[in-house]
Amino acid sequence: MGDYAAFRRSFNWNTVWQDLGATPQGRLNIADLACDRHARGPNADKVALRILAHDLTAADLTYRELSARVGRLANVLTQLDVERGSVVATFMGRLPELYVTALGALKAGCSYCPLFSAFGPEPAKARLALGKVRVLVTTDTLYLRKIAPIRAALPDLKYVLIVRTPGQQQLPEDTLELHSLIAAQSDSAPTAPTTSEDHALLHFTSGTTGLPKGVVHVHGAVVAQYATAQFALDIHGDDIYWCTADPGWVTGTAYGIIGPLVCGVTTLVDSEDFDAQRWYSILEREAVTVWYTAPTAIRMLMKAGREPLAGRNFSALRFLGSVGEPLNPEAVMWGAENLGLPFHDNWWQTETGAIMIANFASMDIRPGSMGKPLPGIEAAVIDRKEDGTAVLIEEPDRVGELALKSGWPSMFRAYLNAPERYAKCFVGDWYLSGDMVSRDADGYYWFVGRADDVIKSAGHLISPFEIESALMQHAAVAQAAAIGLPDPIMYQKVKAYVELKPGFAADDTLLRSLLAHTRKLLGPAVAPREITVVDSLPRTRSGKIMRRLLRARELGLPEGDISTLEAPA
Repeated sequence: MGDYAAFRRSFNWNTVWQDLGATPQGRLNIADLACDRHARGPNADKVALRILAHDLTAADLTYRELSARVGRLANVLTQLDVERGSVVATFMGRLPELYVTALGALKAGCSYCPLFSAFGPEPAKARLALGKVRVLVTTDTLYLRKIAPIRAALPDLKYVLIVRTPGQQQLPEDTLELHSLIAAQSDSAPTAPTTSEDHALLHFTSGTTGLPKGVVHVHGAVVAQYATAQFALDIHGDDIYWCTADPGWVTGTAYGIIGPLVCGVTTLVDSEDFDAQRWYSILEREAVTVWYTAPTAIRMLMKAGREPLAGRNFSALRFLGSVGEPLNPEAVMWGAENLGLPFHDNWWQTETGAIMIANFASMDIRPGSMGKPLPGIEAAVIDRKEDGTAVLIEEPDRVGELALKSGWPSMFRAYLNAPERYAKCFVGDWYLSGDMVSRDADGYYWFVGRADDVIKSAGHLISPFEIESALMQHAAVAQAAAIGLPDPIMYQKVKAYVELKPGFAADDTLLRSLLAHTRKLLGPAVAPREITVVDSLPRTRSGKIMRRLLRARELGLPEGDISTLEAPA
């Protein structure tokens, strides 16, 4: 990017639109930009996706091959009479079919909704129902374990397309086999005449109360994802790029699928979960040049020690990026000492659709800082008042809420079916992020914490409400509360507190039962790591549980104002 200040002054979003051959008012389709246009040009036979199996064997898809498979998937949706605007979801690991479905749905004019495969039945049901998902693509194993038991509660779910496990003979009842459908289709499919404002992506993120929030993004989001892949992640056309995020989360979609493919690079996909030796082998063997990962993963690599690094050659690496939760300074320097490069942290949210603040390749890193705003992004620190107004904080090093001036291309357009909730995110022209930050005298931003009770664990936003609701389904639980506590690896771990109904004893058997119950309903990524039985939970006189007080007591911090407490607890 060169000189940061000069680039910001000269930057205009119109230049990016023009680079993509589009206009804000004209037709635009993410799938066409991500694969079809490359298949029509000099990148046709370049590897678009390299997907590594369990044994590290690679399955390559060129842009030409990817475009053909995407066309077939779009034709499947047309054959099934899936209407434009319908929601198509995936619920699987990082298989080739996930990437084909994502782009095929977009090509057909549908909205794509990724669901994290580690979700249990309850989080999956909540999101499928709220999104009114019409088509679900999943594996036979996941369907039988997690979807079949809840399918009767999903009246909008018309089709389930199954990716069969090798050796599995029986197709689950009331499902269709994806590969058979695809095999019967033509490679060529028309691209739906979508515009930049047509709905394209539906991501779910957690709030403190109630149902998960369905975050709606439009096809125009690709403009910011394309630009930030270059500016914040320093992606060049000849890079071998690896984003370790699962597409179930927004990072894995925006920067594991869309951004790098629109840039025309070779994107690496590992089908397996974290393993230090495996990851180092991939970095070395595949000659990865740009690596985008999460602070939790970096801290896990640090914990694994220096032995797995012995004899490794990472000379191909050119840029290391990190996102998910704040990256501690030690992790930044660990990268420099052990991989030859420091990690560049950045900040964004599901709602922003793309990276908003970053440590750029062209500027000095301040370890522990989020960095500076992207070109085209105006950020500020604000003091939000109780009457709903907000005042900009001009002086440095004061803590306030991070706000962004609305209007960037990937700004979310709605919370699904929740216009009032959406309106509350804005004061005038400013989007209020809910993250507390400070800004130093040189314009670097520093994360302080969340303004609400949302738990940030291993890069995932977890709703305390979902955890509490699951606990309340256990026969022994009268009331529950969940909070996040500091954790050296995951940033925060989930801890829950429960009041028991009369007749139940707080013994080890019950605690094991509660932990197993939440893991079954919520999945291991969301379930609490620890549960404590208490005589009573601290509540306000209106009955609201004071999670803030639980957190303060757990950490030995001042309890603050307890004048609204129902009674000593």
